Amino acid sequence: MMTPTDPVRTGLLTRDDEHDLTRMLEPDGTRRADAELDPWIADLDVSRLTELYTDLAVVRALDAQGVALQRQGEVGLWPPLTGQEAAQVGSARALRADDYVFASYREMGVAWARGVAPVGLVIEWRGAAASGWVPAEHNLAVPQIIIGAQSLHATGWAMGAAWDGADSAAIAYFGDGATSEGDVNEALVFAASFQAPVVFFCQNNHWAISEPVTLQSRQPLARRADGFGMPGIRVDGNDLLAVMAVTRRALDRARRGDGPTFIEAVTYRMGPHTTADDPTRYRAADEIESWRERDPLARLLAHLGALGADIEAVERDAKVVADAATTEMREACRAIPQPEPMSVFDHIYAEPNSHLERQRDRYARYLAMFDDGAGAQGEEAAR
Repeated sequence: MMTPTDPVRTGLLTRDDEHDLTRMLEPDGTRRADAELDPWIADLDVSRLTELYTDLAVVRALDAQGVALQRQGEVGLWPPLTGQEAAQVGSARALRADDYVFASYREMGVAWARGVAPVGLVIEWRGAAASGWVPAEHNLAVPQIIIGAQSLHATGWAMGAAWDGADSAAIAYFGDGATSEGDVNEALVFAASFQAPVVFFCQNNHWAISEPVTLQSRQPLARRADGFGMPGIRVDGNDLLAVMAVTRRALDRARRGDGPTFIEAVTYRMGPHTTADDPTRYRAADEIESWRERDPLARLLAHLGALGADIEAVERDAKVVADAATTEMREACRAIPQPEPMSVFDHIYAEPNSHLERQRDRYARYLAMFDDGAGAQGEEAAR
């Protein structure tokens, strides 16, 4: 039986693996010059970097609050993202308002960057709605639970945008595990064939639930792009500057009509896959500690200090914003009304159909078996 320390099962990025990572900030915050990428982040002065650090701090705090709410029984499940803040915020802040985002269930940081209110991050996990926001208001699709399916949705949207003559782009977020799914590979084929303006943003957090990326792929995931006829780039996902630079460049390429780009953001999931998971069964403690040294928040804060910013004030101000956001999230979550059981059938199809009506009738009769309010509603609906 393999243990968390067996080489074939470890998700640990070794120092030898880092030579091909695009990086602009060292783990200690030292800025690395890059003649090709520097122009793409020339606008990031101290003020803007401070705003981005606040984003990172807020997202981390909201994630911790989501875990706490699940442990307190306020939401049924939560998929932690701590460790992946720079990958999500750096890429999402590179987007324009008219770009469209297709994400999975872990991109709460992306949702925050797209203007979703804190309560929108928990409605779905509380079981009160299928989504916490109206997609058209944020150009952010409903979170996709089916692994990798959003990559096809992003490609289809991008193809449509190109046919309409728009210069908007789509971005699809997925994890390393999704690259083993047929949906992602089919999306890459279509995007390459039709030169769709889409960016495939893979957050390689090293673990697809309990399976390490090294068990899924013998080569870096970004190299798979070669086989589909599109550029692939492997970026340090804990380096906000590098993430933003490569995403901006990929979006610009898409807008020019030069087709898709595959970005592999190498990062790490510090917590469990979801709150139903126990990562201690498959990960070694020293692996987690190694990744703490690459913390995206500490890295950006150190860089701000090197630029002359008052980092104590930056941290203090960011905490004020984060505390307000988490308080709003917690209070709004507890105030979400419990939906009527039969409302699960609302807003499924634009027009009624017999298939849905049969399901509705069966569920109504099931509810009618009980004597509580749900049963009364079922009796009424079954009549």
